[in-house]
Amino acid sequence: MDNAAEKKLALTHFWVAFGAFALACVMGGYQVIERSGFFKILESREVYYASVSTHGVLMGFVLTTFFIMGFGYYVATSSLKLPVWNKTFAWTGFGVALTGVVLAALPLLGGAASVMFTFYPPLQAHPLFYIGATLLVVGSWFWAVTMILMYMQWKKANPGQPVPLAMFATTANAILWLWTSAGVAAEVLFQLIPWALGFIDTIDPGLARTLFAWTLHPIVYFWLIPTYTAFYTLVPKQAGGYLFSDIMARAAFILLVVFSLPIGFHHLYMDPEQNHGWKILHAIGTFVVTLPTFVTGFTVIASLEIAGRLRGGKGLFGWIAALPWHNPMVLAIILGLLMLIFGGFGGLVNASYAMNAMVHNTAWISGHFHLIFGGTTIIMYFGIAYYFWPVLTGKPLFSNSLATTQLWTWFVGMVIMTTPWHILGLLGQPRRIDSVNYNNLLTLSWEPYEVTMIFGGLILIFSAGLLMYNLYKTQTGTEVFSGEVEYAEQFDSPDYLPGYLNSFTLWNIVIGVFMLIAFGYPILQFFLMETFGSGRWGV
Repeated sequence: MDNAAEKKLALTHFWVAFGAFALACVMGGYQVIERSGFFKILESREVYYASVSTHGVLMGFVLTTFFIMGFGYYVATSSLKLPVWNKTFAWTGFGVALTGVVLAALPLLGGAASVMFTFYPPLQAHPLFYIGATLLVVGSWFWAVTMILMYMQWKKANPGQPVPLAMFATTANAILWLWTSAGVAAEVLFQLIPWALGFIDTIDPGLARTLFAWTLHPIVYFWLIPTYTAFYTLVPKQAGGYLFSDIMARAAFILLVVFSLPIGFHHLYMDPEQNHGWKILHAIGTFVVTLPTFVTGFTVIASLEIAGRLRGGKGLFGWIAALPWHNPMVLAIILGLLMLIFGGFGGLVNASYAMNAMVHNTAWISGHFHLIFGGTTIIMYFGIAYYFWPVLTGKPLFSNSLATTQLWTWFVGMVIMTTPWHILGLLGQPRRIDSVNYNNLLTLSWEPYEVTMIFGGLILIFSAGLLMYNLYKTQTGTEVFSGEVEYAEQFDSPDYLPGYLNSFTLWNIVIGVFMLIAFGYPILQFFLMETFGSGRWGV
């Protein structure tokens, strides 16, 4: 199959994603330097908050959405051996999403949308920001619909056959995204845009935060599922082994989608609008969603052990040294899993109803989020990019050694930057502030960690530069590469799977029931009682 058009589609999405990433990294470096208070000439409250908001939107929404769409399009066509369903439709979605990014960027860069990437009211942004964010989400729905239709198209042509695991995971992510983006879409369309345009004078911030909580935690798994897809379907092959269990992988993706959606109130533990009973219900669900993570950890490490022993590894841990650490994707997963272990521990603290009170709204949260997202998720995006770029461009990777150096520097920089954040959080330093100069005693106790944090941030900027240089040199190279994406074989590759492991029909019903239980009354209550809205409050 000639898939040149599919390669162009995926590569264009990837370049938008990494372009946003590069700009966001520069802004992130400025923020850690400005916030430290060591460089008075750089201090500006207006510039800081505009930078933080733009950094969060570029990383959390633009990088991830465009990367996931590009990755999904090529996974679909390469695993199913089918052309992308209706390329015009796919390019239209790209255009809508990119238009949204441009519209949102105008007020962000102009300081008229300094509301962070969570854009909680009563802070209000310029209407263009909300309209742009809406178009970005709508554009991503084109991708989600395409993935589901290609999945259905393949199933119709191959009745009773197991859907290729990579496409099964990608479809799961598309379904997850349609479910979870409904919350923020309702908030923006029915509250924030009318409010920002002046059609209504007040809105209820409690309802807005509840609707955003619908999206806020599941979106983490929307970001994470492509990395899990690579864990299961690409890494074992690159490591020289096999996937330990296809069935466990499918079960993990189903559990991720089902249990990641009806949670989110652990972000509202300190908020008064929801009763403690609903918060505890969501807290229990938050701990349940760790189950597919443990399943993934076991299955992926087992797959790596298989590869290591096939490569001659002996003894209890000899297989670890036998793995091809020089392979960027294998190195990315090893470093990503290390960060996932420590970041996951922090997540358990955040999800705990009592312990959350100690770290809520402190620098601990920033440290945890960056370790999980900027660490585990993004480093695997790098590994995927290093593997996909030669396939999509037809040029060999410019430098494998540069790629592994970049991955190591990203890992080291992320650890150096996020460790002080965790400590500062325990020392009581707030987050979402532009200055940490409170009083002499606090400043003295925080300063060593601020210096360390800056050092880590500078390493990350250097690492990001290595990534962009390597990808650019790869695409502009003169040599020819003719390989294709190779998916891992499984030990237990089944000829038949029960419907509940090869279809999402049942699970969509289960999700609907869970979402009704978890969010039904918590949202309905705002229409059953008298509440007090909020007017405009700064930008």
